[in-house]
This record gives sequence, structure tokens and C-alpha cells, in this order.
Amino acid sequence: MVEITEKEFNLLADYIKSNYGIHLRKEKQALVMGRLYNVLMQNNFKSFSEYYAHVLADTTGKAAETLIDKISTNHTFFMRESDHFRYFKEKVLPYLKASIPDKDLRIWSAGCSTGEEPYTLAMIIDEFFGREKVLWDAKVLATDISTNVLEQACQGIYSNEEISVMPASWKMNYFTKLDPVNSVISDKLKKEVIFRRFNLMEPVFPFKKRFHVIFCRNVMIYFDAQAKRELINKFYDLTEPGGYLFIGHSESINREETRYRYIMPAVYRKE
Repeated sequence: MVEITEKEFNLLADYIKSNYGIHLRKEKQALVMGRLYNVLMQNNFKSFSEYYAHVLADTTGKAAETLIDKISTNHTFFMRESDHFRYFKEKVLPYLKASIPDKDLRIWSAGCSTGEEPYTLAMIIDEFFGREKVLWDAKVLATDISTNVLEQACQGIYSNEEISVMPASWKMNYFTKLDPVNSVISDKLKKEVIFRRFNLMEPVFPFKKRFHVIFCRNVMIYFDAQAKRELINKFYDLTEPGGYLFIGHSESINREETRYRYIMPAVYRKE
């Protein structure tokens, strides 16, 4: 078995942190070796140094995509931290409905993983607006750095066990049985979510308009303090006045370092 040396781990860790913001501590060395081992074997690399050189030399970007697909953690599930969705439905949407005259509602699910979060937001939006939904442009932008999870999200296929936590009306209105154990998101709802690959460490964000709501939950736990602080500042600049930022319950923002106002655990607002 090809072992990873401390020097090789540091090289890869520095590359990943510089390009993707993910901070890999030394105790993750075995995890990195395990996740990348098959990549080395399939491509006949004799060492992690050789693999690292290949990533740097590959002008197509495919090697880097594979690297981040292997390294990034994409654990999520439907209705995760459900109090956020409840607050979004009961407090945020009524406020936005009354305060957006052009009916252009902009929601961003950053670090969307396999799609559970943005699809849930789209279901809540559809149910909230009802017949008025046709009058609104309320598509959810969903981004992630991993091409693998984005492909899964676009397919919208989930096991019946995964969607068992959802209200019966949602399962009836937004899912179709695919086979005895799986269901697929309806075409109607798929059209309400736009999936794109995006790196949150990009120095300049390309969005022309600001967002009314940004969900970035359980993503920044992998960033160091500086990367997290810089990202939150970018989010703030991209949030409409009166808009909201939702982060994960295991995350926090230093109130002395942010211009957002604390609303409730893991919910902040730009005023």
C-alpha cells in the first residue's frame, strides 16, 4: 500500500486550503490517504508526491475536481436542523413577500451537497405562495464545489427511507415513485432549483444581484478562522438589506467581527 508521508500530506493540505478553504488538520492524514488511495492505484501513481505533481500539471482541471470530490465531506439529509425551515416559512417568507415589489425572490443554498436543502426550500416556497407562485421568480440557486454531489442532486433520486421524515403532502406533491425503494423529485420542482459548481474561495463572486436569503450550513466548520471571516464578509455584501444568513448549529459567528445582527441560534440578519 502506498503510504503518505508527512511532507506529502502537508503539500496536499496546503493546496486544498489555498484553493478550497478546507483546513485539514494533521489527524486527518490517514483519512486523506484512504480517500485518495484508489485514485493513485487506478492511475498507477507510485507515490503521493507523483499524484500531487499530476494535480498541479493537469491544465484541464479534472484532477483537481477529482481531488476535491474525494476530500470534501457531503453529509446531509432532509429536514436537517428543521427549526431553520420553520423560521424560513413562518417569519422570513411573509416578510419578503410583503417587501419585494418586483417579485424577484433570490435564495442561495451554498454548499448544497446532494440537494436535500435546496429542494426543501423550493417545496416550502411553492407551498407558501400557492397559486401566486406563478407571479414570482423564486428559483433557488444551489452551489457546491463537488461535481459528484451536484450530479446526484440534479438527478433528484432519494430512497423512500430518506424522505420518510417529510410531510405526507410533500411526498405526494413533489415526489414520484421510481421503484420499490426509491423516489424522484418531480420535474415541476426540479425546474425551481438551479445547480451550479462554485468554489466559495473564489476571490470575486460573480453574482449581479444580491440575495434575500443565504443558506450556508455546516460548510464553514471545515474552514479556518480567516477563511470563515472573509466568507461571511462576502456573504454580507451579497445580502439584501433586511435579508438573512442561515449557518449550521455547530457553527457560530463572532458578533464583534460581523455586521450581521444575531436573530436566533445560527440565524443572522442584515439591517
